[in-house]
Amino acid sequence: MEVLLIYLLVGMGAGTIAGLFGVGGGLIIVPALVLVFAAQGIAPEILTHMAVGTSLATIVITSISSVRTHHGKRAVDWKIVVAMAPGILLGSWIGGMTADWLSGAWLQFLIGIFAVGIALKMWLDGLRKTAIPTDGSRLPGKAGLTAAGAFIGWVSAIFGIGGGSLTVPFLNRCHVVMQRAVATSAACGLPIAVAGAASFAVQGWGNAQLPAWSSGYIYWPAFLGIVLASTWFARLGALLAHKLSPQLLKNCFAGLLFFIGLRFIWLNYGVVTG
Repeated sequence: MEVLLIYLLVGMGAGTIAGLFGVGGGLIIVPALVLVFAAQGIAPEILTHMAVGTSLATIVITSISSVRTHHGKRAVDWKIVVAMAPGILLGSWIGGMTADWLSGAWLQFLIGIFAVGIALKMWLDGLRKTAIPTDGSRLPGKAGLTAAGAFIGWVSAIFGIGGGSLTVPFLNRCHVVMQRAVATSAACGLPIAVAGAASFAVQGWGNAQLPAWSSGYIYWPAFLGIVLASTWFARLGALLAHKLSPQLLKNCFAGLLFFIGLRFIWLNYGVVTG
């Protein structure tokens, strides 16, 4: 019961931050689960893989709710989603395989670098004042969208995220209006999560170090607690976001990511370089 309460708290925090900052909860869920799993005594060789796999499984549920909302507002560009989906599915599956080849220390180190990179990007985006066209004129053809989907799916599965931090900037650079880019990114997050979670389940299947109530690298008690809380608290975060400065919120979240990323890099630098 105490452990489930901890997972509910993780879901509350991830949901609130996702609603506040308009990002996927995976950027918070993965680092939080790494700490919780370590405190639980889960083997260090697999705890990071379990954090990523479980994060992707929770994103399946949250993505369904998000996609329904965006589709109801007719904001999703399904032509882009369909073109990117084959690459996303393949890339996400391979991302799970890639993560399984990495040691826990290397995976945490790379997650740290990724978090720092996203934080710096958020800060730099806040400094840009140039307006970007919104006519979709730079969208590549179907092959280009499929290739982009494969890369986004691969990276997202390795780090346990829904891909919004990669898909939205990509579509924005292709001159897709921001609201449509966000909605389309949310739709792309569902196949990322499904294929990524399935890959992590398969890659970890039968591992002797797994705790009870696991399916490969997906840990169901954590999944349940996070899903139960995150959906409700994402709505709370969204309400709070309308009462606070968007740029201040973005800078605060970037600072949090920067701190988390540096911590992961610092803790694992000696292992991966030694």
